[in-house]
Amino acid sequence: MLAVQASEYLFPKPHTTGDDACAYTIIDNALLVSVLCDGVGSAKRGGTAARQCVKFFIDQFKNRPKAWDIPKTMEVFTRHINSLLFKESMAQYGQIELLTTLCLAIIEGETLYTLNLGDSRIYLLTAEGEFRRLSNDHTMDDEYLSHVLTQACGLSENIDPVIMSTPIAIGDTLILCSDGVYNLLDEKSFFELLKKGLGSSTIIQHAAQTCEPSDRDDMSLQIFRIESLDPLHAIKNIPLPIPETLSVGEIIDGYTLISPMMEHGRIWKVTKEEQTYVMKFPMSNDEEALDAFVREAWVAKQITHKAFGHAWVPEVRSMRYYLMELVEGVNLQEYLKNRPLSVDNAIALGKFLHRAEAHLLHLGLVHGDIKPENILVYQRDGEAGVEFKMVDFGSIVEIFSTNSRAGTPTYLAPERFSGSVINESTEIFSIGVTLYWALTGEFPYGEIEPFQNPTFKKAKNPIKLNSNIPLWLDSVIMRSIAITPDMRYRHYSEFFYELKSPEKVKPFFCKETQLIERSPVTFYKIGFFILLALETLTFWLYVSK
Repeated sequence: MLAVQASEYLFPKPHTTGDDACAYTIIDNALLVSVLCDGVGSAKRGGTAARQCVKFFIDQFKNRPKAWDIPKTMEVFTRHINSLLFKESMAQYGQIELLTTLCLAIIEGETLYTLNLGDSRIYLLTAEGEFRRLSNDHTMDDEYLSHVLTQACGLSENIDPVIMSTPIAIGDTLILCSDGVYNLLDEKSFFELLKKGLGSSTIIQHAAQTCEPSDRDDMSLQIFRIESLDPLHAIKNIPLPIPETLSVGEIIDGYTLISPMMEHGRIWKVTKEEQTYVMKFPMSNDEEALDAFVREAWVAKQITHKAFGHAWVPEVRSMRYYLMELVEGVNLQEYLKNRPLSVDNAIALGKFLHRAEAHLLHLGLVHGDIKPENILVYQRDGEAGVEFKMVDFGSIVEIFSTNSRAGTPTYLAPERFSGSVINESTEIFSIGVTLYWALTGEFPYGEIEPFQNPTFKKAKNPIKLNSNIPLWLDSVIMRSIAITPDMRYRHYSEFFYELKSPEKVKPFFCKETQLIERSPVTFYKIGFFILLALETLTFWLYVSK
């Protein structure tokens, strides 16, 4: 997962809103997109061009075609925004007025891609202490003018963008800045300030003190210190073929394919040296499917808890696949086809799901698709009771992801349908729906179809559908599936504490529950005092006559 310590600061000239603009985003925890623009002051709408340019790149990179590599994406997008600015200038003013410099920096995997137009700059400070500039100033001097821009965004209809690729490593620092910064700081001074780990605001304020406020230009600075890089990009680029067809008896790296385990034929039961395993292949070789598979395999091998089947990627492979241990069992939906889960097994299931999710949380992950079909039920030889295993590594995502449609609609918390992040509370909702269904055979809010925008109404208490459920467990489940997040458990630890401490569980009432249900004693007390007040009032009215 890509992680950076980011710092950015804009400091306009006194008494102005400024013509600089900058922004950054990290897409899918894997791609850093950073843009810095300095609107040309001599153009009437330089600041507008800068802001428009920054917004364009941030928005467009989030929706870029998956088939395009980063250099192609950078070039196509740069040519497009340049053309838009140029044509708008000519249409509105008949001359160049929407004009801005551009610095664009993208980190994918272990590579930094950079592009610049104009005189804003990009620097790299490596973990070893090397400080170098990755951009060229597109300026010229002649006998009449100095520092004339030869390239800028919106300057002419055609541009010739040059894209550089540079290896990047953990501990490196990426810097983007406008000329208002480096004109006040020579590279040696700039290097010394960056080496100290100072933030953008501190460095700009330090530079601004070296001149009179009226003498300085707009100043903008972005600093990104690389804390971790996305490992999946390098894994994906390993040249491994993906088999189009697979057949029984085929041998791959010593593993013999025994039988497909799913209709799509991409998950197989295999044997090697009298041991049986599960081998999984990508669904196809298109970009999106490969991205998903590489990520799934990488996530699977990070997970070591016994709540999940063991998974690994062989060091030497002739094809694209990963392996999992074979757990002989049936999923919870099949197991409960004609009967509800016993209360004891339901409690055990709740504790199991807590342990599984707590382990994922330690890795910064959540399952994303908790439901009976993704829970295997099996029995250990010679032991009473049932055991559980979580499956489907493909659904696991980073906590606080915003993919609101990840998962199965019937088990999604209400806020997931409006784009809320996936967190502990939304996962607890899915656990609650699973327990509700396992104990009653019904869904608390009905079955929800894909792409439906459901309306959530008060759920029936599970104890009304299964009288074997104790009151305390009924309250735990109802709190887990509360429609509003503020009434639901916020953390796994809260859910687990009440699951293992029945005597500590307080009755749960949703906001719609009437007072007579919440507290009959309070209801009748209030009623008594109201009646008493009415009787007293009636008495005094009678006496006063």
